[in-house]
Amino acid sequence: MTKPLIPQSDVLLDSIRDVLNHSHKHVAQIVNSTMVQTYWQIGHLIVENEQQGLSRAEYGKGTLKALSLSLTKEFGKGFDVTNLRKMRSLFLYFPIRDSLRLELSWTHYRILTRIENNKTRQWYMQESIEQSWSARALERQVGTLYYERLLASQADNKAIKPVLDEAKQNTDALSVSAKNYLRDPYIFDFLGLPTDSLQENELEQGLIDNLKKFLLELGKGFAFVERQQRITTEDGDYYIDLVFYNFHLKCFLLIDLKMHKLTHQDVGQMDMYVRMYEEKKRRNDDNPTIGLILCTENNKTVAKYSVLNESEHLFASKYITELPSEEELRLQLEKDRRLILEQQGKYEY
Repeated sequence: MTKPLIPQSDVLLDSIRDVLNHSHKHVAQIVNSTMVQTYWQIGHLIVENEQQGLSRAEYGKGTLKALSLSLTKEFGKGFDVTNLRKMRSLFLYFPIRDSLRLELSWTHYRILTRIENNKTRQWYMQESIEQSWSARALERQVGTLYYERLLASQADNKAIKPVLDEAKQNTDALSVSAKNYLRDPYIFDFLGLPTDSLQENELEQGLIDNLKKFLLELGKGFAFVERQQRITTEDGDYYIDLVFYNFHLKCFLLIDLKMHKLTHQDVGQMDMYVRMYEEKKRRNDDNPTIGLILCTENNKTVAKYSVLNESEHLFASKYITELPSEEELRLQLEKDRRLILEQQGKYEY
């Protein structure tokens, strides 16, 4: 049977469409690049003028307001005092123009200039580029202390310092290990589900319905494989809640959702799942499978006296469905880290 011929007009239309889409993308990149560099130059001029004897307070109260009124009248929106301050910060935080990464938009830079510590800001900047984060994605990751949680989850094998100090000082590339790709807690604020009556199947369905946001929360390199994946044994069938694959670690991630505080039964169940997956599902070119138990509350006793304590492939993390304030989250991270170090007899008061 011969294939039907594609009308030449359709081929022509597709070709023109590809050219236009590429052109629109190219134009958008040029506009974005020009905007970022223009705002950097404006910031440079503001700082130069500010350094001519005016105090910052005096400058902020008077000159920026007058400048904003004049620029808005002549050039339209985009030159309010807040934006002018962001332009000023753009120059101060990126004093060398070549350090600007033009893959990022002005909206990305507005978010980055909220981060005072240079090393932390550079980390978020690099992740935004490598992971192609939208400005909205970057804002969420900064707001949920993504970097700080990533470091706090490694509290048992890093220097003994408060999480905030470590976040400011640590800029080394994270080593490629399972521990460095997982964090605690996970924040599922995007679900919009009531926590008091939430059922496990509702939580699972909510994560699937918001898969793109869930993948963003999981971190870099994760791809969804299957929900309720079945493993058949001689004694019956077993079902794993969620299965992902990480292309950086080159391994599968099994997730078991729990609506309670972590128990030793949960650990035993996940240990069994990982062992079965290793035997029945893992390919020869895959690295060892990772098991992650997501629970409403961790359990330091279970963590200390179970296989979780020494395992490089079994982990447990807390999840929350409502976003706390930034200060509440910082305090919780420090509390969790202190518990881990106290458990090891390493915490310094």
